[in-house]
Amino acid sequence: MTKLTRAEAAEFLARHDQYLLLTHRRPDGDTLGSAAALCLGLRSLGKTCHILENPEITPRFAFLHEGLTRPEAEPEDTLITVDVASPGMLPNSFGKLLDRVALRIDHHGAATSFTPREIVDPDSASCAELVWDILEIMGASMDARLAEAVYVGLSTDTGCFRFANTTEHTFATAAKCARAGARLYELNQELFETNTLGRLRIQGWIVEHMQLLKAGTLALVVIPRQVEQEIGVTEDDMDNISNFPRTVAGVRMAATLRETADGTAKLSVRAVPGCDATIIARRFGGGGHKGAAGANMSLPLAEAAKQVEAALGELTMDN
Repeated sequence: MTKLTRAEAAEFLARHDQYLLLTHRRPDGDTLGSAAALCLGLRSLGKTCHILENPEITPRFAFLHEGLTRPEAEPEDTLITVDVASPGMLPNSFGKLLDRVALRIDHHGAATSFTPREIVDPDSASCAELVWDILEIMGASMDARLAEAVYVGLSTDTGCFRFANTTEHTFATAAKCARAGARLYELNQELFETNTLGRLRIQGWIVEHMQLLKAGTLALVVIPRQVEQEIGVTEDDMDNISNFPRTVAGVRMAATLRETADGTAKLSVRAVPGCDATIIARRFGGGGHKGAAGANMSLPLAEAAKQVEAALGELTMDN
């Protein structure tokens, strides 16, 4: 596996002419925004580029990929993943393409290398920032639509610039998005200032059912699929819901478990500066960043909850 610099990644992208981009399971604003921006940028340079249709994309972010997707790979495609830290993060239907992925563009420090070459910058708050830098080197046309895709990626992965991963480079990239014509106010309103009744109801349920451990410094939330169905939440309602219990005063790390459709559990961990969310996620085969990490657990929800609670109980809050 070869690690590339931004300039080397730009050179690699310049050498090929037909691309297909892959996003991760339960796609968030960063993987979707990064893919849209890279697709638009490569097209502006005369390349043929599409995004492989992700069956799990939700209405909240669907506008990003309008006119950019294709339902399947073609033999001539050069495959690239964006914001994908490990092969397990790819949708099951993408698995057959794993051996064809030529490049991984990512920003997760705790990750599993699975491609012959990669560019990974854990100092970038979002993958979208990295994509912007590479396209800038290539001389791509950074129009308003591309800028909005990048802004969605960097703003959602930083909680609208509130999280500890926000850097000077994040703000500089956001400023470039503004100069390119991105509709910052409208995007911020839609992404951060608008709550559905479903989201408010699940937040209320979390308040009633979260467990506070170690004198209130740790929080554990276990959400059965039946609860989500009864409340009537959508995947958009649940976007980044794992950050909500971390906002409780005194909580330094919060672990949220959601039951999946196949009866297993998805773990999301959020932590304040000075704590490391990857300590918990790595224990269950996952990864991520110190502030935000996760794992897919092939266990029934109740058993997963027991194991995560035990792992939290072993933490010293010096972590």
